[in-house]
Formats: sequence, structure tokens, C-alpha cells
Amino acid sequence: MAGLIGKRKREQSAAQPSAFKKPRATTSATAVNGKNAAILDPETSNAPKSAAKSNGSAQNGHVETRSSTDITIQVVTGSYERVLHGFTATIPKKSVLVTSPLSEDSSPVKYADTFLFAAHTSSIRTLALSPATQNNKRFLATGGADERINLYNLSTLAPSTASTPRFPSLSRSKIAENVSNQALGNLIHHDRAISCLHFASKSKLFSAAEENTIGITRTRDWTLLSTLKAPIPKPAGRPSGDTAAPGEVPTGINDFAIHPSEKLMLSVSRGERCMRLWNLMTGKKAGVLNFTREMLGKVGEGKYSSGEGRRVCWTPDGGSYVVAFERGVVLFTLESEVVDVVVVEPRTKVHQMRFLPGLYGRSVLAISTEDGRVVLYELASPSTPASDGTNGNSLPATVKLALKPLAQIGGKAAGISGRIRDFEVLPLPAPSTDHLLITASSDGAVRFWKLSQASLAPTEEDSQDLRQVGTLISTHETGNRITCLGAFVMDARGNGDGDGAANGDEGETSEEEEVAMPLLRYLEEVSRALYLGRDSTKLAWAGFPFYGTLQRAACCTSDQQAAATEHGAELSKIQHVYSAH
Repeated sequence: MAGLIGKRKREQSAAQPSAFKKPRATTSATAVNGKNAAILDPETSNAPKSAAKSNGSAQNGHVETRSSTDITIQVVTGSYERVLHGFTATIPKKSVLVTSPLSEDSSPVKYADTFLFAAHTSSIRTLALSPATQNNKRFLATGGADERINLYNLSTLAPSTASTPRFPSLSRSKIAENVSNQALGNLIHHDRAISCLHFASKSKLFSAAEENTIGITRTRDWTLLSTLKAPIPKPAGRPSGDTAAPGEVPTGINDFAIHPSEKLMLSVSRGERCMRLWNLMTGKKAGVLNFTREMLGKVGEGKYSSGEGRRVCWTPDGGSYVVAFERGVVLFTLESEVVDVVVVEPRTKVHQMRFLPGLYGRSVLAISTEDGRVVLYELASPSTPASDGTNGNSLPATVKLALKPLAQIGGKAAGISGRIRDFEVLPLPAPSTDHLLITASSDGAVRFWKLSQASLAPTEEDSQDLRQVGTLISTHETGNRITCLGAFVMDARGNGDGDGAANGDEGETSEEEEVAMPLLRYLEEVSRALYLGRDSTKLAWAGFPFYGTLQRAACCTSDQQAAATEHGAELSKIQHVYSAH
């Protein structure tokens, strides 16, 4: 109510004549750090809203505008210092066309901090971003060593820098706070540190912790649906690098991977030389695969090593999966047969691995290492007919999978030596077919690399040295020891469209949506009530939120009052039909 009163005062003050003759401009309530100040261009402010909306087109789930020439990336990082840092990187489209690395001084990328605060009472271990929802939102979940899972709402609309006021700052980064970003609360159904988070879909959040449990939470009301309990491993000596307290056993889920069909799940745990298969349809364990001594020896796990899987992920088609150990990875078929064992050369530790998205017909695995590299392997599947050796008849073609070294990014050749704790691979918006690689190092540097389709083309050369690919676009220093990273491409914003801190017509657009959405819910409740024959009392309770919205809209502008009157007439007609029945 206070915000509406302040808005009416601003509108009344803007309508009063001024002694100074100035060009006609529109004042928008742009909230950045609690301040409301922005002046839009008179020519753009007087443009009709319908014309602004007609300039946008949807491609691949992102809204593209004809006048947009920049690509905005929302990056979120967690750190040992308990700091959750979110910032946007605005990359001009012409900069992704360069083929040579850009220096830090000549980098055209513009950064702006969207949020920066201590989100947990202990270090942040992991974070996860959900797919985009219908109302231009994404869920952000962060897990730390304080046993909590914090939940947030992030807007997918790119902020408009034209109406963002400048504030004094100790750092060189600008501030572009988005009022659509909200804190939803936290989940406390785990008793130990959170080790892994993943959104299987917009409606399900999977979380794993060090008490060997995996929780499944529904995002609609954040209710815990089920908990998968893995057994506590038996003590079998003290493996090197173990951090468990004396007399205790190292426990905890290191990682899990959900099948693309969302019916199966794989998990690897601390202190166990095995991998577990879960049936998500029944919520029970489906099987256990023990790692053989021969396989562990090939992947670099010796007698005094832990032998536990560190990471696990499915291929994009779900036909096989990869398990990462401390110094190598193993490729398994769907029948849990070992197909290929790869040790990263020169030998170094493996921190993270992901499959590159958007490569139709190909599967490329990216692995981040301790020495500052991201190594690419292609999942090759040559089909060769096998002969039975008796009458020369050929058997059906057998497929032999293999991980073929493809290329590498970073490392000593690029002047990078710090370990890469996490990374994200994003396909650039259409019509571009390239990829954007975002890496996060422990020294606090976030680097942006461009990967072209030509650089990912397979080569026929069997060289021991991996070719260097990727173009370094920019580097951003966060000042924190990063532990996890998440990123997504933000939707382009039209002139006056969408919501957010930098939107010129924020109040008017949000109020119209606030009137329309409860009306749709009310119509749905009326239809259900007419079909089921519920009494008028329940119907009145169903329409109560809509009446409150009408009262709030009546205190707004004349356009919103007209919309409220129109919706009120429709509401009267519906009530008349209901009373007739």
C-alpha cells in the first residue's frame, strides 16, 4: 500500500507544471538498492507498447528482439567465504565473432552485480538452477555445510542498463539489482552438509547430503516427497586423503545423475568402491555395481586410494554413463559393462565433467582438471560388422563405444594454472551455433570462452598432444574462492516489456498481470464448481483473492481501473450464470 501511495504522489508531482521547460520524459520506478529514479528517452517512452512487443520473436525458448545486439549471461557463484555472488555479463554479439583472445583492457564485456551477500553460515558446497518457468523465473537452490538448502527466485529477463542509476562503489563493477529476484526460504530436512543439488525438472528438486540420503522435493509447495537412504559403508582402513574424524567412517553422497527418462538414478558415495542404481518409480534401490580391482588399477586408483566415484553423468541419449574418479573416467554401457577407461594426460585430478548441449548426433564430454584445463572427449561409436568365423556370414553390427581425445581449453598454453572447480556450457542464442564455456577457478577468476563448431570438428590425426581450441573473451575477478557455479542465458527484453529493476513500465505491466492471473484461476474454480455442484460459500472463497486484486488495481492508473472494470463485468456475468444453475 505504501508503494502505491508513493507512486500516486510521483504521478501527481509529474503532472504539475514546472517553471523549467524541459523535454517531455517519463519517470519509471526502477528499484535499485531501494532507490527509484530513471529518466527514459522521450522518443522511446512515447512509442506504443504494442509496437514494442511486436519486435520480439521466440526462438529456442528465448525471446529475441530485432534491436537487441547483446547477449546477457546471468552467472551465480558460491564460495568458501559463504558468499553467494550473482552478476550479469553483457557480451556484444560482435565480440563472439573474434578469433583471437582479447586483453583484459580491451574486453567489451560489461559486468554488473545483481546480488552479493553471505547466504550461509558456512561454506557453500553446491548450487543448482532449474529450467525456466512460464513467468520468466528460475529457481535457485544453494546448499552449504550448515545443513541448509536456501531457495531463491531469479528473473530470466535481462536488466536494462539505460535506466539503471549509477551508485558509488568500492569495486569497478556496476550494480544492477533486480526486484524480481526473491528469497523463498530454506529446507532443513538434511542433518549433514549438503553435497549435491539438481533440478530434474521444474517440479522436482533432488538433494544429497553427507548422511547418505537423497531427498526429493516438490517445487510447487516445497514438500519433501521421498527420501532415499543409502547404507553406511563399513570401515575398511583409512584411505589417503580421508577427512573423517577419528573413529568415524567417511560417509556422504558424492554425486548422483538422473536418467533422461527420469525413471532411473545413479549415485556414488564416499568410502564405497561401488555405484548404486535407484528406481525412481518405486523409490527403492535397484542394484549395486562393485568396481573391480582391475578397472580401478587402470583408472589410477591404487591400493591406498579411496577407489570411490567422484562424479557420474549420463550421456545425452541415456544409452551409457560415465563415472569420474580422482584421476580418470570410466565409460559404462547401459548393461553396466566397462567399455573404455581414460586417464587424463598429463596426469592430474578431475574436478567436474559435463556433456556439451546442443550437439545433434554427437556427444562431447568436457572434463575440468587441477592444472587449469578443460579437456574434451568425443564419444565415438563406430559400427563394424562382426564375422562368426564359420561360413563367412556377418553378424548384426556391434557398437563399440570409446572416448576419443578431441581438444583442450586453457592450461599452461593459455597462461592458466589454477584448478577449475566448476564450469558451465551454454549454447548461444540463434542463429549462432557456437557455445559459451564459463569456467570458475579457485582463485576467484570466472572466464568466458567461445567454442565454435569448427573447433569441435573431429580430427583424423592421432597426435599425443591435444590441440588448443577456444577463444578467451573476458575474465572477471570475483575476489572469492569459488566452489560452485551456475549460469544461463537471459531472455532479451523489449522496450517496456517484462519485469525487473530496470524496466520503465514495471508497475503498469506487473499490475495488469496481477489482475489477469487471479481471474484465470477464478474462472477455473468457477468451472470446477459448476461441474461438481459446490455451494456458493466455497465459490465465494475461491473468488476472494480476485476481489482483493480488484481493490488494489482500483487504486492504480486509469488503464488499470478500466481493466478492473472490464474484468468485474465478466465476473458479474459468471456469477449470474452460477446463480441460474
